Amino acid sequence: MKIGIIGAGHIANKMALTLSKMDNMQAYAIAARDYKRALAFTREWNMEKAYGSYEELADDPEVDLIYIATPHALHYEQARMCLLKGKNVLCEKTFTANAQQAADLCRLAQENKCYLAEAIWTRYMPFSQTIAELAHSGIIGTPYMLTASLAYAIEDKERIRQPELCGGALFDLGVYPINFARMVFGTDIQRITSACIKGETGVDLQNNILFCYADGKMAAMQTSVQCANDRQDIISGTEGYMVIDNINNPQQAIVYDKNHTEKARYHCPPQITGFEYQIMAAQEAISKGWTESPFMPHQETIQIMEILDALLKKWNITLG
Repeated sequence: MKIGIIGAGHIANKMALTLSKMDNMQAYAIAARDYKRALAFTREWNMEKAYGSYEELADDPEVDLIYIATPHALHYEQARMCLLKGKNVLCEKTFTANAQQAADLCRLAQENKCYLAEAIWTRYMPFSQTIAELAHSGIIGTPYMLTASLAYAIEDKERIRQPELCGGALFDLGVYPINFARMVFGTDIQRITSACIKGETGVDLQNNILFCYADGKMAAMQTSVQCANDRQDIISGTEGYMVIDNINNPQQAIVYDKNHTEKARYHCPPQITGFEYQIMAAQEAISKGWTESPFMPHQETIQIMEILDALLKKWNITLG
C-alpha cells in the first residue's frame, strides 16, 4: 500500500519511521508547503515523490492512502480536498475544528466510497483493547471509577498557543483521556461537568472534565500544557484497581487488590512505534471496501467532536 503524507513535521516523521519498518507498506510521497522541505523529507525516508502542494499529492494516481499530519485547523479543508479527489484518508486527531466539519467529511467519505478515519492511535492499539477487557473481566470486581491525566510542558509551541490553529490542551491532549474513558466505560454519559484555565491568547492551558454515567460510573480527566505529569490512568473497582502507566501509549497495566497488593502485571506486545496499528486497520478496511474503521467509527468521531464543541462553548473559547 502506497501512502502519501500531508505535512512534514514531527508526527509525519514518526509515521514515516513506522512505515519504513512495516511489511507491504511504502511511505511513497510527501507534500509540504515548502517544496525543499518535502524534498529533504523524501531523502531522509527514501520516498519516491515530493510535492510542494497538497493537491499534487492528492492527484497522484499511485497514492492509496493519504495521512494528514498538519495542525487541527487545517484538517477539514485538506481531508475534504482528498475525499473529493477519491482518496482514502487517515486524518490525525483532533479530527476537525468542530462536529459539523466532522459530519461533513464523514458524509463525503460515504458518498465517494472512500475510507476515512481519525488517527487517534490509542484506539487501534491491541493493548488498549486488552485494558478495556481486563476492566470488565472481574479482576478488579465491578469498575466504578476511572481517573486519567495527561500533561506535557508544551505551552510555548505555536500550535498550542494560537486559537486559529485550534490550539489548547483540550484539542492537543484532552482527546486522549476522553477517548480512553469511552473505550473503557462506554458512551452512555448522563452528565458532563468541567473547568479550565485559559492563557493570554484565549486557549485552554489546563482543564478538568468529569463524565457521570447512567449506571453510576465516573471518569475524572485532566490535561495540561503547562506542566509534565505521570500520564497515568487508574481504573478502580469493588475488588481492586488497575494502574496503566501511560494513557498516551500504554505499555504496562498493574492490577492491585483492595489491600494494595499486586495481583497481576500485563505488558504491551512489542511494537514499532504504536502507529502501525492504525495503518493495519486502514489496509484491512480499504481491502474490504469499508468507508470507516470499527476501531474508530465515524459516529464515535462525530460524538466526541460534539463533546469538544460543548466544552469550548461552556468555556467561552472559539477555535479555528
